[in-house]
Amino acid sequence: MKKIYLFLLLATISLASVQSQVLDPVKWSTSIKKISETEYDLISKATIEDKWHLYSQVVPDDGPLPTNLTFEENSAYKLVGTAKESKGHTVHDPVFDMVITFFENTATFTQRIKLTGNEGTTVKGEVEFMVCDDTRCLPPSYVDLVFKIPAPDKNAATAETPENEETPEATTEIIEEVIVVDSVKTEVAKDTVQAATDRSLSAIEQNKKHEKKGLWTIFIVAFLFGFTALLTPCVFPMIPMTVSFFTKQSKTRAAGIKNAIIYGLAIIVIYVFLGAVVTGVFGADALNALSTNVWFNIIFFLLLVVFALSFLGAFEIMLPNSWANKVDKQADRGGLIGIFFMALALAIVSFSCTGPIVGTLLVEAASKGGIAPFVGMFGFSLALALPFALFAAFPGWMNSLPKSGGWLNTVKVFLGFLELALAFKFLSNADLVLQLHLLEREVFLAIWIAVFGTLALYLFGKIQLPHDSPLTHISVGRLSLGLIVLSFTIYMIPGLWGAPLKLISGFPPPMQYSESSYGVGYTKLSSGATVSADHDFPEGAHLGPQDILSFYDYETGLAYAKKVGKPVLIDFTGYACVNCRKMEERVWSEPKILKLLNEDIVLISLYVDDKRPLPEGEEVTSEISGKKLRYIGQKWSEFQILKYKANAQPFYVLMDHDEENLIDPVGYTPDIEEYYAWLQKGVGAFKK
Repeated sequence: MKKIYLFLLLATISLASVQSQVLDPVKWSTSIKKISETEYDLISKATIEDKWHLYSQVVPDDGPLPTNLTFEENSAYKLVGTAKESKGHTVHDPVFDMVITFFENTATFTQRIKLTGNEGTTVKGEVEFMVCDDTRCLPPSYVDLVFKIPAPDKNAATAETPENEETPEATTEIIEEVIVVDSVKTEVAKDTVQAATDRSLSAIEQNKKHEKKGLWTIFIVAFLFGFTALLTPCVFPMIPMTVSFFTKQSKTRAAGIKNAIIYGLAIIVIYVFLGAVVTGVFGADALNALSTNVWFNIIFFLLLVVFALSFLGAFEIMLPNSWANKVDKQADRGGLIGIFFMALALAIVSFSCTGPIVGTLLVEAASKGGIAPFVGMFGFSLALALPFALFAAFPGWMNSLPKSGGWLNTVKVFLGFLELALAFKFLSNADLVLQLHLLEREVFLAIWIAVFGTLALYLFGKIQLPHDSPLTHISVGRLSLGLIVLSFTIYMIPGLWGAPLKLISGFPPPMQYSESSYGVGYTKLSSGATVSADHDFPEGAHLGPQDILSFYDYETGLAYAKKVGKPVLIDFTGYACVNCRKMEERVWSEPKILKLLNEDIVLISLYVDDKRPLPEGEEVTSEISGKKLRYIGQKWSEFQILKYKANAQPFYVLMDHDEENLIDPVGYTPDIEEYYAWLQKGVGAFKK
C-alpha cells in the first residue's frame, strides 16, 4: 500500500510539471471524529488554491451552483440533521444581484451520523461543487467521499480520529481522483502550454490592475464626498473662521501656516482613525456580512431616510452639546493638543452634515474589504482638510470664496434627495434577499423618477423647503444642475418598459426581478424590433443573451452554420458563471460587437452546469474520470476539456465548418476593444 501511495505521489509531482488550461484548484480530504460510541462526525475538508472561492451549501434561486453533499443510503447508519459548514464570506454579488456566501483557502463540511448497529461500516458520499476566481468559473465537479467507521470498541471508548487525520481509503480515493484529472494535462502540446502560461500571466496582471483601479475609484469617490461635505452649512463657514484664527493667533505667518497644516493633518488622522476603529471592532469580514444582512439593510434604509429628512429641513441631528463643550475646553490648551481638539470639535459640530456621508462611505468601502476603509476615509478627510491648509498659506484666496448664504442650504437639500434615493437601494437589497417582490424593478424606478423629478423642480425654484432663503432668481449654475437632473429623470422613464439603463446598472433590481421585462407576449430583439413570442426560429435555436439567436446543441448549431455559411462561435458558459454574465451584459451589449454576433456569426452556447439529465441512450462513460456522465452539462464540460484542454468559463472558440480554430480561443476578456478585435480577426480569417 505504501509503494502504491509513493508511486501515486511521484506521478502527481511529475504530471504537475506539465501546465495547461485544465484547472483543478480544489482538493478534498476526509476524516472522522468520534462523538460517542454510536455517533460520528464525517468531516469533508476542501483546500482551495489562492484567488479561488467555493460556494456555500445555501445559495438563492437563480444564483451560482451551491456545494451539495450527498450520502448513500445504508442500513448501518442514519444521518443526523444536515451538513454544517464553516464560516465563509458573505457579499452582495452585483452580477447576480443577490447575497452570496463563499469560502476562500479552506472550507469544512461536517455531517453527523448515528450507527444503528454494533458493526462498523463504510460511508460513501459525493460532493458536487463549483469554484470561481476573479476572471473565470469552472464547471460543476463531482468528487467521491469515503469514510470508514470502525466497529465500537469498548476497550477504547475514548478513542477518536483526530480532526485533521485522513482515512487511508479516503486519501487513496482523493489521490486517484487528482491523478485522473491531471492525466488530461499530459495531452497538451508545448505551444498550448506556452499560450496557457501567457494567458495566466495576463490574467494575474489584469487582476492586479483591477485591484489598483478599485482602490483608486474608492479614493476618488471619497474625495468627491469630502468636497461635497465641505460645501454644507456645517463646514463651509468654518473655513474663514478657522483660517483667521490661525493667522491672527500665530506670531508669524510661517507659524500660522504650520498650525493650519497641523490642523488639516489632525482632521485626516481623526477620520482615518474612525475607519480603523470601525474595521478593527467589527472586522472587514463582519462588515462585509453586515452590509449584506437583511436587517442591516432595513436599518440602514431607515437611517438614510432619517438623515435625508434632516438634510431636507425637517429637523437637525446633532451630537450632545456636552461633547462639543468638553472638546472646546481642551482646544483652549493651545499647542499641538489644542489644535487636535479643534479638529475634533469640527468633526463633532459638523456631524449633522458629515455623519450621513461618512456612514454611507464607510459601509461602501468596508464592503470592498482590505484597506478600502482606510483609503476611503483618507480621501474624504483629505478633501475636507486641504482648504484649511491652502487658505492659511494663501490668505488672499479667501477673497475668491463665495459668501455664505442660501446656496449652502441648497447643497444640503441636494444631498438630502441623493440620500433618499440611495436609501431605497438598501431596501431593495433586503427585498431581493427575502424575495418578497415588494420593490420590483418598475416600483424602484418609479420611486427614483419621483425623487429626482422633485429635485429638478426644487432646483428650478418651483418648490421651497423650510430653511431656504427667498429665491429672486435662478443662477446659471443652479439652472445647469437642474437640467442635468431633469435629463437623468427623463432617461430613467423608458426603464419602466424594459430599457437596460446602463448608467445606473447595479442600483435597480435586475431585469428578471420585474413585473414584465419586455411586455406581455413580446420579446425584444437586439435590433430594436419586436416579434411575437411564438416566432419561428431555426430548429434548435433560441433567443440567448442580448436576444442573440443561439443554439444550445453543438451538432445542431454546426449544421445551421454550414447551411448559412457563417463561422461558429462556441461559448462555453454556465448558468451560474458570474464572469459569463459580465461578458454578456457589458461586452456583448456593445453595438459593434452585437452587430457581429447577430449578422456574421452562429453562436453555440454550451452550458457546462446544465443539470438536465442526458436523454436515455446517450449516457456515456467519462474518458477523464471513468465515471458515468449523468447531466448535459457534464457532456459539454468533458467536450471542452478533451478538445480544447481547458475547463474554465467563459471560454470562447471561433471555428470554421471543419471544426478548426480560426484564431486562438480566449477566456474572460472584459476589454471591449480587445474582444472586438479578436472577433474581427476570426471572422476575417473565415472569409479568406
